[in-house]
Amino acid sequence: MNTKKILTTLFVVFAGGLSATGISGVIDNTANHKRVTVQPEIPAQYASYSSANVSSAGNIDFTYAASLSVHAVVHIMTKYEQKSSVYDDFFGGLWDPWGMFGNPNYQYKSEPIQASGSGVIISDDGYIVTNNHVVEDASSIEVTLNDKRIYEAKVIGTDPGTDLALIKIDEKELPFLSYGNSDSVKVGEWVLAVGNPFNLTSTVTAGIISAKARNLNILGRNSVIESFLQTDAVVNPGNSGGALVNTNGQLIGINAAIASNTGSYLGYSFAIPVNIVKKVVNDFLQYGIVQKANLGVSFDEIDSKLAKEKGLAKIKGLYVTSVLENGGASDAGIKTGDVITKIDNSDVNSTSELQEAIITHRPGDKVVISYIRDETEKEAIVTLKNNSGGTDLLKKEDVTDISLLGATFENITNDDMQNLGIKYGLKITRLDAGLFKSAGIREGFIITAIDKKPIKTKEDLSANLKNKKGSVLIEGFYANGIRATCKVSPRC
Repeated sequence: MNTKKILTTLFVVFAGGLSATGISGVIDNTANHKRVTVQPEIPAQYASYSSANVSSAGNIDFTYAASLSVHAVVHIMTKYEQKSSVYDDFFGGLWDPWGMFGNPNYQYKSEPIQASGSGVIISDDGYIVTNNHVVEDASSIEVTLNDKRIYEAKVIGTDPGTDLALIKIDEKELPFLSYGNSDSVKVGEWVLAVGNPFNLTSTVTAGIISAKARNLNILGRNSVIESFLQTDAVVNPGNSGGALVNTNGQLIGINAAIASNTGSYLGYSFAIPVNIVKKVVNDFLQYGIVQKANLGVSFDEIDSKLAKEKGLAKIKGLYVTSVLENGGASDAGIKTGDVITKIDNSDVNSTSELQEAIITHRPGDKVVISYIRDETEKEAIVTLKNNSGGTDLLKKEDVTDISLLGATFENITNDDMQNLGIKYGLKITRLDAGLFKSAGIREGFIITAIDKKPIKTKEDLSANLKNKKGSVLIEGFYANGIRATCKVSPRC
């Protein structure tokens, strides 16, 4: 089976322990937005080592890393309240053509779903990193340490875009893993995966780094960051949120997914690099949400076909197809047709490499962009901006549902109303990364209704999205008169 075929049947390890309860469905992944208290940054620093641990026999020694990791990796049990059409009536199983004993189509019983996964303690005072899909929308989160102590955990922050979450238990002097540096990880390097597959607690497997900066398109959400470390360490359902560590016992990734057409390990597993993890965790603690920065360009990966078509001398870098007006790249002089080759002296030849380079920064940060124009190498200092085109850092309480849409709106004109035969609507004049763009909506779309309620102003839009959970139905028209509908989740 070739790699392309395998990757088309990717199976994301959603909370792992669903298999333990016989539930085969996927839980609705609606983001859990809760107000948080700003906390100081968890003290952590990178450390580098010249070589891996070697045993007295001259072999790679995993015992040191394993002994550190098993005590810092926890078992997470989550519960979800879900409505199911279970008829809860003594006569529900009888033939009842007259409805004397109730109608099973309208009787519901709340059936809690239990799932499980893993998490990594990153500080001695109880902060734990896991995957967003492990804890998202859970009604309760129970954490079991390796010594079998059990705690209730609270959510500090969740981010579907990186599939990361931070939770906390009330305890002190806990064993924890220190951050490594995923940028320095090399293909072929030995690693350990530590987690709780199939509820088998404190399981350690070994493998090597098979590839870096893998973009698998498995999260399926707006503004997602996928730049995975690929390994052949065995990972199965229940490993989600567990640790990927080097032989020095440092955390270099959070296990998140496997590639499989069966739901079990077939040789490919993927972890979120720890450099992304560190940045997201610190954002949760300082701001309550992830601060996402934009370069302000659209681009294509360069292959031999594109290089020939554009007359490029080398198959290298990312070809800029458009530049956002008033974006950071535009302000720095980047133009359509330029080829970006490096960000802060790190090569970028793929979407995932660029995403990983940018996600570790915040709006207002400056990065050095190396690019080629007319076969001449140039450099520019770019100030990264947020989705609104500014450099302000946001607090969670400042973020509204409408700000997640990634769009700029204006009221429709009389000409619009006359041409389309409508009396009201809100036109999208610009699209950035956000829910609308992810859903396939294009610039120029005129929103006329959300969940059948008329939309005349931005205030209407905000009011109809406020506190919504799950998908909402967007209705409207394009300028050519084509009517369109789509579903968008304001909590994605």
